[in-house]
This record gives sequence, C-alpha cells and structure tokens, in this order.
Amino acid sequence: MTHDPEDEGASDADAATHAGALPPEVAGLLEGLGLKDVARAGWVLRGVERPESVAAHSWGVAWLVLALLPPELDRGRALAYAVLHDLPEVRAGDIVPADGVGPEDKHRRELEGLRGLLSGLPRGVELTRTWEAYEAQADPEARFVRQLDRLDMALQAALYAASRGLDPREFWASAARVIVAPELAAVFSALVRGRPD
Repeated sequence: MTHDPEDEGASDADAATHAGALPPEVAGLLEGLGLKDVARAGWVLRGVERPESVAAHSWGVAWLVLALLPPELDRGRALAYAVLHDLPEVRAGDIVPADGVGPEDKHRRELEGLRGLLSGLPRGVELTRTWEAYEAQADPEARFVRQLDRLDMALQAALYAASRGLDPREFWASAARVIVAPELAAVFSALVRGRPD
C-alpha cells in the first residue's frame, strides 16, 4: 500500500465548505476540523487498522503539554504549538519520509496550505506566525513541544504494540533521536523498559 499525501484532507468538513457559499471564517473553521479525518500516515504505512487521526495526535501533544511542561515555560504558547503544529496537514496531507518529499518542499506545501486555510480567519496571520515560530524552533517552548510530539508518537506506538501487535522499535528509535530533556528522557526510558517482551 503506497501513501499519497495528495489523497488526504478530503473530509466531512471539506464537503461542508463546498456545500454552499459560506463566509470565509466559517469555511476556514470547518476545514480545520477536517484534521479529524486525516489518518496518521506512519501508522497507515505499517498496516495499523483504524489509526489515530492527526487531530487525535495533536490532542495527545496538548495533553502532554498540560502534564509535563516545566513551570518556567509558557503554557499558552506551548499549547498553541501543540494545536497548530500539524494543522497544515488538513491541506498538505501527513507527509512522511517514505513519500520522498524533501524538507524544503514539505515546509513550502505546509506553509501554503496553512496560509490558505487561515486566510479568512481574523487571527489567521497571528496563527501562521505562531506555526512558523514552531517550525523554526524559535524558543524553548517550541523545542520542548517538538520533543512532546515524538513522545506522543512513542506512547502511541506502545499502545499499538499492546493492542495490535505493532513492533514499536522503529518509532521508539525515531523518538530517541529527539527526546533530550532529562524529564522527558526519563519518561521515555520508563516506557521502553516497561515493554513486555
């Protein structure tokens, strides 16, 4: 089964935006909800049936922000990063390394998608700037949330290992390359050590 990011993004929300003439802000809000229908490509490529959506993953990252963010970091900014970090995938699809899309092209596709999605929203420019700051890893919150993004993936891999027989090692190796904060590394190590063989 091949993964085509161009096939992603069509959803109930997408259909609703084309059903009639909606004001741009309403159309953008509905289209953003389409992230609930975009399956995480890494799980699809590994044959996971009924995989989590990108929106479910973003919720997982937001949950980890609430649970694990150090008190010296800005919770509001970190939550904004968690919610926005994969929002462009509603238009660009969940592009993974197996798709053969280079980092610059991936960034361009996602930025174009996000700008189009948010163009009708009153805070669209501000939200785009926030996403760009996350992508640039411009502050400690962005760097911490990037690690939480990988920790969420590692935790989900553990869930799929227990419930669906997925071998999590590939996902854990990917997470291990990014998770460097001592408090997160401790959680990740406990997860890996706790896996029944």
